[in-house]
Amino acid sequence: MDISPADDARPAGHRRPPGLDDTTVEALGALSEALETTERARGHLYSFHQLTGGADLRLDRAVELLREAGHQDAAALVEQEILGRNVIPGHWTFQIVERYDDTYYRPFAEVEQRLRDELAQGRRHLFEAEMKEARRTRGHPDHTARPPG
Repeated sequence: MDISPADDARPAGHRRPPGLDDTTVEALGALSEALETTERARGHLYSFHQLTGGADLRLDRAVELLREAGHQDAAALVEQEILGRNVIPGHWTFQIVERYDDTYYRPFAEVEQRLRDELAQGRRHLFEAEMKEARRTRGHPDHTARPPG
């Protein structure tokens, strides 16, 4: 999908380096897309972490109200069995997030960066930039190659 230089209005950082073939550009695009999906998964993991932590903090109010209403045994049950409970054996959610980041996310991001650096001079989103250039309508104000200015 490489665009001829005469027709290419992209900034240099979004043009493929000389000699970089279509298959490598597509492979780096697939790798980048997989990392983006991992970024989304990581965001959901952080949401899980914050939602679970927030729910645990709200249990304080439930325990307080149960006691105030005279339900001492019910308050004790929530306090002893749920408040501060591990979400999986030995782990609170922050520990899951830390392990995910250390074991999977960071190595994935480092490999993606390393391969972009080695194969494409560090240039990002080459596949998408070429797709944009191929699909835009020349001269249309909403199909410009670059932002204004």
